[in-house]
Amino acid sequence: MHMFRIQVAAALLSLALPIFGQEPVVTFRTEINLVKVDVRVSTPAGRNISSLTREDFLIFDEDAPQAVAHFASELEPLDLLLLLDVSNSMTRSLSAMAGKTREALAQLHDGDRVALMLFSTRSEVAQPLTEDFHQIQTQILGSIYKQSLGSGTLVNEALVMAAHYLQSEPPRGRRAILIVTDNQSARAAATSEQVLRALSDANITVNALVTGNSPQPPAANRYTDPTNTAPDVLQYTSRTGGEVLTGNSPAAGFRKIVESILTRYTVDYAAPATGSGYYRRIRVELSPNANARYPGAKVEARAGYYTTK
Repeated sequence: MHMFRIQVAAALLSLALPIFGQEPVVTFRTEINLVKVDVRVSTPAGRNISSLTREDFLIFDEDAPQAVAHFASELEPLDLLLLLDVSNSMTRSLSAMAGKTREALAQLHDGDRVALMLFSTRSEVAQPLTEDFHQIQTQILGSIYKQSLGSGTLVNEALVMAAHYLQSEPPRGRRAILIVTDNQSARAAATSEQVLRALSDANITVNALVTGNSPQPPAANRYTDPTNTAPDVLQYTSRTGGEVLTGNSPAAGFRKIVESILTRYTVDYAAPATGSGYYRRIRVELSPNANARYPGAKVEARAGYYTTK
């Protein structure tokens, strides 16, 4: 779900009879649907800005200004899913990254959890969500040469499965995926729209460590047959407000991108009344005062959400 629900109960009438008892309390219940937006703010040099407050943000739903109902920074618990491409082309990169796992995950806070999912042609959860980060490193080291998931690379299917896994867990706070891949994937059954819907429904921000010298997938079919265009993790990071680091080895960027995932804001607002099944655009800006304090600051957030009943 892209929104979570708060049950609000108010006792509006309570009349007591002096001797014989009390009239039953009349209670009316209503549901408030909150749209959850994960926001990163950085300087022109790319450094995260971590000192902003609720008053520093302006949020718009289909260009209509919205009141912030809930605001948090680093205090909300994080569920982070590491999604590793274990196809043959990734072996060297994953070997280098595995040694940095403990150092990178040491930045997480008490109550944060990490899960590990592996994919190539098929996907599987190698480690369910846990607060034992040493176990994550052990699982990564044991999975580098895993050959049982096929020889191809299906990014879309892996992201849909990852989103469904995180959504199956009771909502606690923020949800994020960190995918490590060379972004060279084949097109199979899952469409880009299905991926974006699954990510939106589960309130997930996608971040990526993309290895290799060509982070963009081949574009040979983009104009002749868009349905066969290779999936591109960069569009998922952009649409969900995540971050991308590229290079020949994810080891150097692993700690940095985990730090960036932690240094984000949660800005929630009441969803406007509308029907289900619509896509609504979100825009997040800094207030004039915040812009004056941080000229040129960049704001990254999810591009929109799908409405539900």
